[in-house]
Amino acid sequence: MAPPVSPHLVPPAALPGHVAIVMDGNGRWAQKRWLPRVAGHKQGVEALRQVVKACIERGVPVLSVFAFSSENWNRPVEEVSSLMDLLVMALSREVPSLEKNGVRLYFPGDRSGLSARVVKGLEAAERDTAHNRTLVLNVCFNYGGRWDIAQAARRLAQQGAEITEESLSGAMALAHVGDPDLLIRTGGELRISNFLLWQSAYTELVFTDCLWPDFDAAELDRALAEFANRERRFGQTTEQRAEVEPLVVSAGQRHA
Repeated sequence: MAPPVSPHLVPPAALPGHVAIVMDGNGRWAQKRWLPRVAGHKQGVEALRQVVKACIERGVPVLSVFAFSSENWNRPVEEVSSLMDLLVMALSREVPSLEKNGVRLYFPGDRSGLSARVVKGLEAAERDTAHNRTLVLNVCFNYGGRWDIAQAARRLAQQGAEITEESLSGAMALAHVGDPDLLIRTGGELRISNFLLWQSAYTELVFTDCLWPDFDAAELDRALAEFANRERRFGQTTEQRAEVEPLVVSAGQRHA
């Protein structure tokens, strides 16, 4: 196993302003230990707690995680039910600590198919943390990238607004933050699985074999270090990008 990477090796100017994570591997983590799949999801909540803490310590202002996709409804009924119960339990247990640590919660996604109990919990968590500014945490729940694009286009059409790249971006479920600079996919799969499709046009991708319940601050640091070594040109040449140095970093978006 590679030694942990010190967060001090990544200077603040080289950190991504917005990190997105596809938290994959909970079920496999549990199966490897002869445990029910829900045990993996519970351990995944602990991993998320550690990553939130690490982002705050390192000065990453925005974290977006894929908690439940619109395709996850196709999983066994028992697992989906357990995930919903886990969400409600996690909200009641974690929100007070997140609020105390300056975390502002958003839950981007389609709420029309969720129970009244779950929706009430999401709305309360967003309301109770609305004043916080240390970290924006987007927990994408019942979310899909294609759904997001479709709902944005539908909203603009209903308003009679012109559909442009700018107007679509402003109607997306994560319009309150900039596009992700770094997207991490755990669990060894090499795809983004319908997560932030519009927003990830120029996002740097990092894939790791680490199962999500085992993901910790050291794994995050490795991804941050890899990101810091990438050259981001956004369609321009290296020479053109050099002309806009030094880096301009804004909350939620890093221009490199």
